[in-house]
Amino acid sequence: MTGAGSLLPLRSRLRELRPAAFGADPAGERLERIRRSPNFADGVFQNPEGARTRPSGSMVQFAKIYFEKEQRALRAPVGNIPVHATTLADLAKPPATGLRLTWMGHSSVLAEIDGRRVLFDPVWGERCSPFAFAGPKRLHPVPVPLASLGPVDVVVISHDHYDHLDLPTIRGLVGTGTVFAVPLGVGAHLEHWGVPADRIHELDWNESTKVNGLSLTATPARHFCGRGLRNQQHTLWASWAVAGPEHRLFHSGDTGYFDGFKDIGAEHGPFDATMIQIGAYSEFWPDIHMTPAEGMRAHLDLQGGRPHGVMLPIHWGTFNLAPHPWAEPGEGTMAAAAAAGAGIALPIPGAPFEPTSENVPTAPWWRPVAPTPPGGWPVHVRKPAKAGEQETAPVVS
Repeated sequence: MTGAGSLLPLRSRLRELRPAAFGADPAGERLERIRRSPNFADGVFQNPEGARTRPSGSMVQFAKIYFEKEQRALRAPVGNIPVHATTLADLAKPPATGLRLTWMGHSSVLAEIDGRRVLFDPVWGERCSPFAFAGPKRLHPVPVPLASLGPVDVVVISHDHYDHLDLPTIRGLVGTGTVFAVPLGVGAHLEHWGVPADRIHELDWNESTKVNGLSLTATPARHFCGRGLRNQQHTLWASWAVAGPEHRLFHSGDTGYFDGFKDIGAEHGPFDATMIQIGAYSEFWPDIHMTPAEGMRAHLDLQGGRPHGVMLPIHWGTFNLAPHPWAEPGEGTMAAAAAAGAGIALPIPGAPFEPTSENVPTAPWWRPVAPTPPGGWPVHVRKPAKAGEQETAPVVS
């Protein structure tokens, strides 16, 4: 047998050998729906603003920076990262304000909102990788076992990269009966891993779904997707707006800064709390991840330019994914918040807090275990304004 037909058995065999963590490619009606999306053109999903999805500049230059001895020493903690051992009893007591967040590290957040429980981007695995023996390894233990979280109404996934969509974690959640809200195309992975199709809410940008009294809307983001050897852009990436009867939340997923945050805020905000990506940034990929300053700008855009609500910095501290120092995202967020006069939350991983209460954690918990940069740590002090003047940028000493 010759020609294309002779390749069919080989392709079938290769699919059988493909690691389960790679997931599955969209097919059938799911693929047809993707092709009908207004955000899909030329065979791939498109960003709301143009974005380079591959590192820019010389890879030799990047490697030189990444593996430079002094810089490498700054990219990991020098001691054990503090973790709050959250218990089922901690989480069983309802939040007094009706809203509570528990940052589990990286982008994983348990949000308790108006009597419902939403789990964002849960990653409980040891490595964000398709392989158990290679890839970025977590720098601190998971604060609470997955089985000890208690019931979850909905699991929200921002996109299908390994540090946001984790096969072992999804398999651990399948038996709980929870439903999943995911961007268009990501449902193919979940079904491949055993999630029933009727428990998957798969959304394009600006589409919404209702789960137990919550409204969840997939909102635009500036990023890319892919889990196999090639990033085919056949799965969508998204940020998420969640609204309950009394409170509103925003989770950025992974994204570069773009003007669309203002539109999201006008349509779905202001938010009682935003969870904003501020880590794993680099000048080599400036379009797809935000710096802390850009993250604060996005937070203010979402709030209509007002320092309303609390910003929880996410996507940092747990995995070493970029050349910047390990503690730099936290320090940068403090500086950006001081400059803007905005409220931030800096919880130890696993420590629940209520964003609308008076007891929001703001201490730089990472400093005792962070390698000290040359010149020591900056002191972030907001200079008081005179009568009739706006507050100025922080004095750094």
